[in-house]
Amino acid sequence: MSAGFFAVFDDIATILDDAAAITKVAAKKTAGILGDDLAVNAQKASDFAASRELPVLWAITKGSFLNKLIILPVIFLLSAFASWIITPILMLGGIYLAFEGAEKIYEYLFPDEERNILHVREKLSKEEFLIHEKKKVKSAIVTDFILSIEIIVITLSTVIQETLPIQIIAVSVVATLATIGVYGIVALIVRMDDMGYKLIKIAGNDKVFMRRFGEILVHSLPKVIRFLSVVGTLAMLMVAGGIFMHNIEQIDEVLHFMPSLIAQLCVGVVVGMSAFGVEKSFMLLIPQKESSSRH
Repeated sequence: MSAGFFAVFDDIATILDDAAAITKVAAKKTAGILGDDLAVNAQKASDFAASRELPVLWAITKGSFLNKLIILPVIFLLSAFASWIITPILMLGGIYLAFEGAEKIYEYLFPDEERNILHVREKLSKEEFLIHEKKKVKSAIVTDFILSIEIIVITLSTVIQETLPIQIIAVSVVATLATIGVYGIVALIVRMDDMGYKLIKIAGNDKVFMRRFGEILVHSLPKVIRFLSVVGTLAMLMVAGGIFMHNIEQIDEVLHFMPSLIAQLCVGVVVGMSAFGVEKSFMLLIPQKESSSRH
């Protein structure tokens, strides 16, 4: 009886040991998409009032965990019983990411004061601004949902030959670490200026090095945010382009002469601008329908 009991523990230990080794491999394979995830989410979490940054980031983090709780069992079930549907889901997500990236480019090329976050803060009441904030949080969680699917599918593809328990452990660990790691780093980034101000206060006039370092943190934050805004936009377009290139062989064949990242970016821009054009056309048709119905 005791021998059987310890044999079960030995089997569990073996599974956990194998899962740990496989998880390391899977984590390395998803390093690229995690970098993109970091850039995109840092951009998404940066346009809020200083007093609201951490509450907003916590709301997005909880949404990210909920996303993964929904995605993980669904992906495992689809992988087992309807693996053919995973690719179309990924491509729909790719269209959404490309659309978001194209929208950012459009807003940069054709700035509008009504979209400017500082203008919005001044114009809206507290209640209206909280509603505006909730919309931005929802947008960040939706984007996280798409990126989470990508991370989980890539991780699953690296362990697909393993037994189901190892698959579940490895994919779940990578998904959890992705959320903790990404949003932990994002929290540090968006609070750089606060850390800088604290260092300046502690340093006073005596500790020159600490004071200078604090000043660097304070002055660097706007530049870091602008940099991440650009990188996050490019990351969304490249992730979207990569999804299409990896799943449509004809696109990969046509663009095989180009460096991979540039090809992915080009595909992402084309898909994003197409989706953005369709959305703009649809929005232009709505008022026409309303005005025609009045006549």
